[in-house]
Amino acid sequence: MGRKYSLWTLLFTALLSVGIGLGIAVKLDWLQPSTAQSDISPSSSLPYAMGGRAPGSFADLTKQVQAAVVNISTSKTLQLRGRSPDPYYQDYLDRYFQANPGQRRQNSLGSGFILNKDGYILTNNHVVSGSDEIQVRLSDGRTFEAQMVGSDNKTDIAVIKINAHESLPTVALGNSDGIDIGDWVLAIGNPFGLTQTVTAGIVSAKGRVIGAGPYDDFIQTDASINPGNSGGPLFNLKGEVVGINTAVVASGQGLGFAIPINMAKQVIPQLIKGQRVERGYLGIGLQEVTPELTQALGLEKPEGALVAQVYEGSPANQAGIQAGDLILSLNGHPIQKTNDLPILVSQAEIGSEVAMQVLRRGERKDFKVKIASQDKINQAVATSTANGGNLTNIGLEIRDVNPVETQRNGLLPGQGVTVTSLDDRSAAASVGLQPGDVILKLNDRPVIGSQDFLKSSQVLKQGQMVRMLVKRGPMTSFFVFKI
Repeated sequence: MGRKYSLWTLLFTALLSVGIGLGIAVKLDWLQPSTAQSDISPSSSLPYAMGGRAPGSFADLTKQVQAAVVNISTSKTLQLRGRSPDPYYQDYLDRYFQANPGQRRQNSLGSGFILNKDGYILTNNHVVSGSDEIQVRLSDGRTFEAQMVGSDNKTDIAVIKINAHESLPTVALGNSDGIDIGDWVLAIGNPFGLTQTVTAGIVSAKGRVIGAGPYDDFIQTDASINPGNSGGPLFNLKGEVVGINTAVVASGQGLGFAIPINMAKQVIPQLIKGQRVERGYLGIGLQEVTPELTQALGLEKPEGALVAQVYEGSPANQAGIQAGDLILSLNGHPIQKTNDLPILVSQAEIGSEVAMQVLRRGERKDFKVKIASQDKINQAVATSTANGGNLTNIGLEIRDVNPVETQRNGLLPGQGVTVTSLDDRSAAASVGLQPGDVILKLNDRPVIGSQDFLKSSQVLKQGQMVRMLVKRGPMTSFFVFKI
């Protein structure tokens, strides 16, 4: 009897322990209660739009927008230059391309999305540029020939058109300024030719500059993007396009980049009309504010856009902007980094007057600048590397600028000095100064010939910060270093 009692006691104790354990587990959220999503409003028309929380599924969102996403395939003819040094390989090429032995066909894949029911489609310029044939495949499998309507290589955006003779499904364009880092996004495209592929992720960063063009302002996402996704849409959870998938880092994972849709909105109307995109122009060359420049300018942190050059007769020149000015804002919009200014200027209305605040030698000044139309400028970088000159005490060898260099660089007679060689161990070499550079200013003082430069450099002391305005080809930049 005592043995039976002990068994019941053990069983009761075990059940009691399990019950207490489960109670603790639910309390600490180790086990999720089945009613975890019971607070979602049943009246919501978009069950996946749940604020900042992860959606249970992207299926409804995908069904809503997928029909307006298209796959794009292109082909172009490449002219072959010269002949192969291997006669057997050349014979193979001649037979393989016997119809056009001097040509080769190149095929590529991309994505896009339908802007309106008439068949206008937005994609990347690099997807369709230079193509002889453009084919668009809809989500229902139908294929159409497309025509190029307009393109803009500076933002890598293009509009093409198909004639489907019926009303087509479209997407809604959202507000890319309204997305936040950490927001969920959905990408649909044609990666590696796998049509209508859907991937999801979050916004990893905004305002990325990756060297793709003069108006880099990319949205970074970890939604899987691969070759063939280019030109496809990046959706928010409302089913609105917030970006155009454009680039990836080949050696990385989870590093995709999309053009903000607000940037595309600026050029779409002109592209649909087949017009060349017009952008605002100030006529200045800019330079990034480095930690060294931050210290030299007396700033607490890097901010603004530093004017390295002002072109003669430009709007900025006429308004009184000078090299060395730090532009802090344009029409009240703060300039956090150098790339912010070209984007704001490009979006300004041609002929309008903008308010600009600059920092000049520690003093804030306000200017009014009239925006002109940007002209295409062909830049040719040419530097002189002639040897022979005067050796300075800061590791530079310099000489007077010769008449040819004066004319080529648009300088006044006697203006500046040319760097002929550098000591590889010098601070000037470490920050990137090169033979052929023309030094225009030393510590904000104009340089008039080699003797003037030698005299100014001799008074520099060990540990002193040196600030040089340097012209290299068509570009002018500041170099700052400590001797």
